[in-house]
Amino acid sequence: MEITQTQYEQIADCLPTQRGNVSLSNLDVLNAILYVAEQGCKWRGLPKRFGNWHTIYTRMNRWSKSGVLDRLFQKLQQSQIVRIRIEAVSLDSTMVKVHPDGTGALKKTARKPSGSPAEAGQPRFIWLSRMLERQ
Repeated sequence: MEITQTQYEQIADCLPTQRGNVSLSNLDVLNAILYVAEQGCKWRGLPKRFGNWHTIYTRMNRWSKSGVLDRLFQKLQQSQIVRIRIEAVSLDSTMVKVHPDGTGALKKTARKPSGSPAEAGQPRFIWLSRMLERQ
């Protein structure tokens, strides 16, 4: 799913104008974003033909925060260049930190000895030294 130059000219008004020394054109960045959306790959998994993945991600993130991506995908669908419909968003468990109690690990049950026996409460067991002497 790549956009040609003639298709890009139909939606170019949705994208901000490029200023300064820019290594990637908006068309290249847009094709890279569409590649990630279609393939479901990580940003680091972008083929080298698209350019530096970090540059593309940074520009995509900036466009997303400023609302450019929303207008862009709406225009892409209205002009029937690309048909994309996002219905669900999922999170990978590697993104969310979980409390150690929520991981299924065994909880620590040993109590720390305190300085005073009154704070420790009743003992949990009674030590009988005679039981060790029995055979």
